[in-house]
Amino acid sequence: MECTLLASGHREDLPNCFVELFFEILIYGCGGGFIGLTYCQSVLLLLLLLSAFSDLETDRIPNGFILLGIVIGVLGSIFSDRELSDLLASMLLAFLLMYPLYMIGALGAGDVKLFVMIGSFQPVGELLAILAGAFVIGAGFSLAKLAAEKNGRERFRYFFVYMHDIWRTGHWKIYGEDLKRDYHTYCKNKIHFAVPILFSAVCRIGGLL
Repeated sequence: MECTLLASGHREDLPNCFVELFFEILIYGCGGGFIGLTYCQSVLLLLLLLSAFSDLETDRIPNGFILLGIVIGVLGSIFSDRELSDLLASMLLAFLLMYPLYMIGALGAGDVKLFVMIGSFQPVGELLAILAGAFVIGAGFSLAKLAAEKNGRERFRYFFVYMHDIWRTGHWKIYGEDLKRDYHTYCKNKIHFAVPILFSAVCRIGGLL
């Protein structure tokens, strides 16, 4: 089965196409799909692609968009006979692992929610593989940006000052919060983590990770 509206090539038909795909997932579960992928895998990659575009363009990922993804992931998983315990464990584990990084400013709230959304689509093992891959790819992106911006010494000095302040005061603080006062500096030192998440999911689902 295919999305006939998407095949039409008209952008204005995309909302209707999402509705069509949504009901196909509810009826047929996560079987079938496109180019060898299941429906759930296809929808997950599409949602992550749109999330990466949104992160790059607006520096945020809309909550309503992530909520829609979680609803599709949960319902698709249920209709594909996925164990409810695995579904809940995957989503909870994503939150528990990522929330501490959000609290210290290492990740944005949207990144944490993206991993929870992935957990609604993928079992625990797949989630952990995508998570690990995202951090490896993200580290590569960060090194490339350091080389491009030529500010590696400045960034390492900032990191060590940050760690010294935590050791001296005994309190965590949000990493990079003061950089937001200078938007240019903030952009120079930021990577949009939704992009490494997308790359990692593509590699894992495509069998490259």
